[in-house]
Amino acid sequence: MGADVVVTTGLVLQELLQGFSGPKSRALIIERFSALPLLQPDREDHVAAAELRNACRRAGVQVGTIDALLAQLCIRHDLTLLSTDNDFKLAAPHCALRVWAPKVGTRRK
Repeated sequence: MGADVVVTTGLVLQELLQGFSGPKSRALIIERFSALPLLQPDREDHVAAAELRNACRRAGVQVGTIDALLAQLCIRHDLTLLSTDNDFKLAAPHCALRVWAPKVGTRRK
């Protein structure tokens, strides 16, 4: 995949839809996400996600089942994860996960 490609998973789409109420919000999310390629986990991803979660747990870092699977998909496809969830930053030192971070000193206007 190219460096500027943005992809998602059904897990992310589902979590977003569960967090918003109202038909307009739902329709807008579905419309916007329909333009993104959708990654699908396979059996090996689930096995590797369990291993990732166990490795983090042994290091004292708690990672949820879904977060471990998302991290594994990023690792498998050599992607950088874009998330504001700090759990991914805590997990990254214990696996091959790359987590995007804004450049220091940049501010959104």
